[in-house]
Amino acid sequence: MKKLKFSLSALGAAAIVFAVLLLVRDRKPFGGRNTSFAAAPVKDITRIEFTEGKRILTLSADGEEWLVNGSQPARRSSILFIKRILTGMQIKSPVSDDLFTTQITNKGIEPLTVKVYEKNKLLKSFLVYKTASNQYGNIMKLKPGSLPFIVSVPGSEAEIGSAFTVNELFWQPYTIFSLQPGEIHSVTFENLADTASSFMIRYEGGIPSFFGNDRRITGWDSSRVVRYLSYFTHVPFESWATDLSEEEKTSILKEQPFYRITVFSAEGEKSTVSMWKRYTAGKDSTSEDTDRMWAFKQDGRDIFIVKYADMDPLIKKRSYFLPE
Repeated sequence: MKKLKFSLSALGAAAIVFAVLLLVRDRKPFGGRNTSFAAAPVKDITRIEFTEGKRILTLSADGEEWLVNGSQPARRSSILFIKRILTGMQIKSPVSDDLFTTQITNKGIEPLTVKVYEKNKLLKSFLVYKTASNQYGNIMKLKPGSLPFIVSVPGSEAEIGSAFTVNELFWQPYTIFSLQPGEIHSVTFENLADTASSFMIRYEGGIPSFFGNDRRITGWDSSRVVRYLSYFTHVPFESWATDLSEEEKTSILKEQPFYRITVFSAEGEKSTVSMWKRYTAGKDSTSEDTDRMWAFKQDGRDIFIVKYADMDPLIKKRSYFLPE
């Protein structure tokens, strides 16, 4: 009987030790799965919803492509960026009650709600509190009453808070022009600092004509005209100028552009992009950005940043098309 009691006691002790080992093995920082923000799809995330106040933005998979609010194509790099965040983010550190009160509550910051789906299954839902008080760009909670944490993606220096936005422009392709040569009726390039360099190419009855100062010019190189029009197939820009204040934007738009390009499509649609020199530390000749310019397309959206490297093929002098 004593041996039986001893065996039972030993078995019970072993069971307790085994249970403790399991808990230790599965233990995760800050409470384990109950505070995990990362989504774990079986195959892939198919829909992401952002809600901020009354504004809602949806990103959804449509075959191999993604759509913004079910209609506009989404920029591929932005989808890869947000999916990497949603599946790889981890808690960096907890946020104290005092810090949350100081940085969020007292400043009246309202959260952005994120919902992540795989088909019709809700994988994860959480709240993002945007704040510039830390390099990771945000503070998150799973629910309003949950503990707040600073969240990041290990191995990434990106401020992941920038990806949680209901701004449609952030998600759409960064494209200025996307026209095949056969879709172009005319192109007017204006060099406002050197009007003698300006020119216009126009198709009349399927035959190209070349103009300078409203005067038809002869003797131009047709192969260079064809090559020039081919550059409009894909003209990208770098990013939206989200860091500019409204006063700075107004100041830029009041200035005369340095370059202006106007394209009429074969269907009569007009696209105009104006470009200004960009200064990195005030309007000073010593601080001119030699790599980028400000730009604005006449569609009323916003000012954006273009690289000279992307625009150089379109910024030609009239003499480029004429014999040496």
